[in-house]
Amino acid sequence: MHFRVGILATSDRGARGEREHTSAQVIRELVEEELMGEIVEYRIVPDEKPEIMAALIEMTDYYQANLILTTGGIGLKPRDVTPEATLEVVDRLAPGFADAIRSALLAKTLPHAMCMRGISGLRGQTLIINLPADPKGVHESFAAIMDFLPEALSQLHGFDVGFD
Repeated sequence: MHFRVGILATSDRGARGEREHTSAQVIRELVEEELMGEIVEYRIVPDEKPEIMAALIEMTDYYQANLILTTGGIGLKPRDVTPEATLEVVDRLAPGFADAIRSALLAKTLPHAMCMRGISGLRGQTLIINLPADPKGVHESFAAIMDFLPEALSQLHGFDVGFD
């Protein structure tokens, strides 16, 4: 199955062009090389809930992404609102992915893993997963869920994979 993937980076400085969002590039490489997915949209938005929500809705409804991976805005800082924006646009939660990411990062004792508030959920037939902002955290997070993504995305699109 061919997967259409959206990447959404949330960063005030990145949206202003003041810094490059290297974790988004890590996601791009992992999606293309490991998942064999096609990037259908990549965007950087500021840490503003309405802008994050609008980007997620557009990636699902207009670009018809099967999977959206966000990076950034999932910590405890006051401007970290990616989980709240994601909650506003998803129809159902799919907590296993966020749980697997948190467990993997805690097992690696990566800094700030305990403070991660990322979620995972479904908007229609799109799986949305919040990832951390740092490249190492992105890589470790993706490694924790990579083997499960094809099955989950197949289930979303009605392919019988033997689970109910």
